[in-house]
Amino acid sequence: MDIPKKLLAAYDEQITLELTAETVYRQLAIELDSLDLPGMATWMRIQAEEEVVHANRFISHVLDRGGHPRIGVIDPGDVTVETSVDAFNAALKHEQKVSESIRSLYRLAREEDDLDSFPLLHNFINEQIEEESSVSEIIGRITKIGDDGPGILRLDAELGARATVDPETTSGL
Repeated sequence: MDIPKKLLAAYDEQITLELTAETVYRQLAIELDSLDLPGMATWMRIQAEEEVVHANRFISHVLDRGGHPRIGVIDPGDVTVETSVDAFNAALKHEQKVSESIRSLYRLAREEDDLDSFPLLHNFINEQIEEESSVSEIIGRITKIGDDGPGILRLDAELGARATVDPETTSGL
């Protein structure tokens, strides 16, 4: 059940990336709060919480298999936006980066013949499809709304009603 060394290093990188995503989403929430869009900011904060759940799933997987996970340097880069669509475009860009990282992990697990990694990675591949789709849909809606103030405020209220993540009861991911 030991994790091959190359794969263990890749898991450490993924854990760091998930925690970086958490920081990116927290900063995007701050940016949206500064634009007076508290509902969208709430959506981003809940997304940040979900990223911590993801990191914890990878950490648990490594620990369960006798590894010792290490968190690397968390560097979200410059996360500033001028509009709500900028914020969600930044979120999509980061989700795409996470998606590619998970696909790379899968390729490495296949190369290392690490069958024990496949169930976890399959779940995350499916999760990333949902994540990218969700953010893309929001971008599409913001784009359709354009400069319509009441439309943006309705979407802001809708996104603010998103349910929070409970890491104790979150099944699967």
